[in-house]
Amino acid sequence: MSAFAKSTFNTATYATSRPTYPPRLFEHIFNYYVNGRSREDGQKDRQWERAVDVGCGTGQATSHLTGRFKNVVCVDPSAGMLQKARDHLVVNSRSDPQAPNTHFSFVQGSAEDLHAALPEDGSVDLLIAAQACHWFDWTKVWPETRRVLRKGSGVAAYWVYGEIRLTNFPSLTPLITEFWQGPEPQSGGSNSGVPKSLGAYFQRPGRTILERLLVDVPSPSSVLGASDCGLTDFQRAYFTDEKSLIPPLDASESNSLTQAVQHPTLMRFSWRWIDILGYVRTTSALHSYHEKFPEDLQSPNDTRFLERDLADVKSFNDSLEKQSGGENMTATLDPVFVGGGDIVMRFWKDLREGARRELLESAKLDTTGGDDDSGVASTKRTDATLDVLGSSFTFLSIVSAVN
Repeated sequence: MSAFAKSTFNTATYATSRPTYPPRLFEHIFNYYVNGRSREDGQKDRQWERAVDVGCGTGQATSHLTGRFKNVVCVDPSAGMLQKARDHLVVNSRSDPQAPNTHFSFVQGSAEDLHAALPEDGSVDLLIAAQACHWFDWTKVWPETRRVLRKGSGVAAYWVYGEIRLTNFPSLTPLITEFWQGPEPQSGGSNSGVPKSLGAYFQRPGRTILERLLVDVPSPSSVLGASDCGLTDFQRAYFTDEKSLIPPLDASESNSLTQAVQHPTLMRFSWRWIDILGYVRTTSALHSYHEKFPEDLQSPNDTRFLERDLADVKSFNDSLEKQSGGENMTATLDPVFVGGGDIVMRFWKDLREGARRELLESAKLDTTGGDDDSGVASTKRTDATLDVLGSSFTFLSIVSAVN
């Protein structure tokens, strides 16, 4: 997380390249807030007074709270992230008729100590953390969670999304896992000694906790004590169609009241190749890697697909200019974005090579004794930088508790 807080981290690119959260995720959270899992207090009407987004980043999750809660507090250790969140929420408020009903405040701080943002105990109805809680010190966060949640009705929901998967190309999963999780930079191919993994440059154990879908996050009772916990209804929810991806609970929880609940997959996106490149470029490990090895940015251009990429960038920008009449061109793509030969570019090109091989094999099977055009068309589609891929994030996990 420290990489995100540095002034050199590009928060603008981060804001535009990270996946957004589907409305159904917040429907699940709001339903849990209203109904809980085993509410015994008899209350039917919940207060929608105050929500807090801890580790709010650029405000992507925070925007879903607009119009629901009267007051929303955004907390993040990075001043740059908070400024992007402020800008993002202000822009959204201009087009959202419910926005005037919500007052936003922004406080630089951490989940471990919320006194600056929330000096009053028991004042929060919903506390969330999106793609941030794997960095938390839970020996401090659970006590703070208990302190700030409204007694009898306050709910906390902390979640992460796991490793990206291209569901249309399952054969690429090992390559993706190697890139994200390799313990040390790996050498291979024709470029002997060239790193192929960022795994060693993630801050640990935070990244490991994310990779294991928060199974290593302790239950509130294990931190606060069973007799004086104050946080009940603790639940681990996994949104994935693949049960094999759900890590087993450790022995201390397997016999407790903690529930691990599986739900259908929520985070599926149709991404272009260029979207995947943007996403990978915003990872904290890449920032840390290039701080240590700045010379990697000077690596010779990886020319695979380059002519096609540059043509697609020009086509995309021309189309955008035509649609906008030359106005509001902030979303244009810089040709430099698809150039270079650093570790991310090599990984991105390797993915596309793998996808092309898989489509070629599929085309051979489809065209056996038939029309060759389908195989040729599939290959051309794979070459296109801006073409649409299949689904991406196939699982997401939430830990939640009620005060």
